[in-house]
Amino acid sequence: MSSKWKRRIREILFTLALITVLSFAMDVWRSQDMPQVELPEVQGFTTSGQVVDVITMSKEKPVLVYFWATWCPACKFVTPTVNWMSDSEHYSVVGIPISSGSDERVSRFLQAHDYQFENLNDPTGRISRQWGVSVTPTVVIVRNGEIHSATTGITTPPGLLARVWLAK
Repeated sequence: MSSKWKRRIREILFTLALITVLSFAMDVWRSQDMPQVELPEVQGFTTSGQVVDVITMSKEKPVLVYFWATWCPACKFVTPTVNWMSDSEHYSVVGIPISSGSDERVSRFLQAHDYQFENLNDPTGRISRQWGVSVTPTVVIVRNGEIHSATTGITTPPGLLARVWLAK
């Protein structure tokens, strides 16, 4: 292998390591406002009329709580993965659309994009404030009523899967 290729591989590995460290640091910084001891209740009727109680659900299996918005550009990259993950029998997904309008508007958006995961609408941002969420998208993994992990911004499918698997 030529020295040119070795140098290029080192540069790529260094860049990946730097991105990983910066991403982790941003997640830690943004999640400092999230509740550490007792989670606020997240329960109610979803936009499709299903009853949801995240804390109770998390006692059975990990729950991926997805704070997103219809107006969020970064959510366009993460939401398809969240939707795909909602088909799993190993964990549950609850979306919380923030300041995205009425239940009907959110339902139309979900239907137009063929998203199937359950959503507990947060038209005024009350739930997101209680959780200390200030950035969309934010993905929180809840297990046994506690936050297991949280990440913000664009997240890869393997990254989301790894977070859920680690919560088991």
